[in-house]
Amino acid sequence: MKVFEKIIKVSKDDLDQLNHVNNVRYVQWVQDIAELHWLNNAPKDITDNYFWVMMSHHIDYKSQAVLGDDINLKTFVIKSEGLISIRKVEIFNLSTNKLAAASETKWCFMNANTKRPARIPEEVISLF
Repeated sequence: MKVFEKIIKVSKDDLDQLNHVNNVRYVQWVQDIAELHWLNNAPKDITDNYFWVMMSHHIDYKSQAVLGDDINLKTFVIKSEGLISIRKVEIFNLSTNKLAAASETKWCFMNANTKRPARIPEEVISLF
């Protein structure tokens, strides 16, 4: 398991009408950090030929985040077998020292040429 992290700052565009980070933004952050992890670790010959599709997503909201808070997005893959990979994301509010949200997402590995599911090769599993 290789952890990938990125720190971001909550901006006005992240907020809902209650001036908290919008729930939809948390989901976007989950997708964004997963994509960054993929692009950061996988070589171009792999990213040109494969991609991931989200199959299911579960998120637990734990505490709020507001304008100006520093957020640590932390992700790691807990399991990859066959066509499926399970990824965790923890969204930690560094400004309050509290977990803001945690998610678990099931991703399907896809062949870019056929647009069909593909078995995850050991070469890809070892990247994460």
